Formats: sequence, structure tokens, C-alpha cells
Amino acid sequence: MIIKSLVLKKEFLTTVKETVTLAEALKVLEESGFRCVPILDETGKIFRGNIYKMHIYRHKSQGGDMSLPVTYLLKNATKTVPVESPFFKVFFNIKDLPYIAVLDTDGSFYGILTHAKLLGMLSEAWNVDVGSYVLTVLSAGERGDLAEMSKIIAKYASIAGCLTLDAHREQFVRRTLFTLPAGMDGATMEEVVRRLERKGFRVAEIDDLQQGITIRNDETSPDY
Repeated sequence: MIIKSLVLKKEFLTTVKETVTLAEALKVLEESGFRCVPILDETGKIFRGNIYKMHIYRHKSQGGDMSLPVTYLLKNATKTVPVESPFFKVFFNIKDLPYIAVLDTDGSFYGILTHAKLLGMLSEAWNVDVGSYVLTVLSAGERGDLAEMSKIIAKYASIAGCLTLDAHREQFVRRTLFTLPAGMDGATMEEVVRRLERKGFRVAEIDDLQQGITIRNDETSPDY
């Protein structure tokens, strides 16, 4: 349901029907300012693919027939996800696309999820309105590590955001990014860091969201 809340529904989108010509599609793209728009069937229910402005320009510059149907330059026909898709599936499918088409439970075109909207949701953990510092904590990724780190931090503050990343270098290291709530002072933050490191967790990086600076940056691989 996370994905559904981020989707721009089709009734608010600029689209073209599969029967329009390349010339007509180019006019729509130029007037809307979008670099690509969805192509739908005549009923407006079936997603056929995307049409990109750059592909039409290239076709036109090479003397191509602009009266051809827009489907002649159709792209991304299979780049769709169901509206009930888990977040990770959407994240790995959107990649370099400006957006990915989202289909309803019956396979009809529901709308699009833009790359910008997805990244915006991911960036909320670093929003200066809800966070003060981001601590990058290194651990061995053993069972109970996340719970232990969270327990230490919870003694001093709530956790505004948490993101865990895995990295493979010389040895396995797990990086967990904790966003501390807005309003936390530097002294309390330093105490949290001391408590984490006393328990064997290395705080490799500290970012001050309010000042927009990195206070500490030392990701030398620990001996886990």
C-alpha cells in the first residue's frame, strides 16, 4: 500500500492514445514539457508503453515519416508493476526510468510512479524538519545487533529514521543509518555515540542535518 499512496493517477496525467501519429504525439510532448508520456489504448485502460520526445526528434531529423502511428517508436512496454507490489520490487524495476507504469488489480493502467517521488520518499529520513543527526553505525550483522543498537539509542531519544545497508569489502560489514530526532543537542548525541561504541559498535560517520556538514567520517573496516 506504500506504492499506491505515491502513484500519480491516470486522470491527472498527460497521455496519448495508440492511434495518434508521431507528429501529434510530438505536439503533446512539446506543449506539456514532458520528455516522455504513457501510450494508452483507445479505451484508456491498457498501457502500451512510453513515447520519448528525443526518439521522435531523432526520427524526424533523419527524415522519418511523422505520419506513422506513435507505437512505431514505443518503448518500455514491459516496464510495469502491480499497484500492490512490494517496495523493493518497484525500487529495482524503476532504475533509470523517469517513471514506471502502475497497473490496477485487473491489469488496467492505474497511473505512474515517478523516479523523483520514489527518491523523495527515501530521502525523508534525512529531512531537516524531523532529524538532527544521522549516525552511520558499523556492525557484524549478527542476530540481535539492530535490536541492541536501537535499545541504546532509545534510552536517549526516539529514532526518526533507520536504514540498513550491506557492504562487501575485505570482510562482511553491515551499515545501519540512524536518524536522530530534531532538537537533539550535541552533548546527548555524543553520549549516544559513546554508549554505542562501548558496546562494540563503531560509529563511522556523523552527519549534522541542521548544519549540512559531516562531523565524523571514518569508515575504516573494523575487525569483525
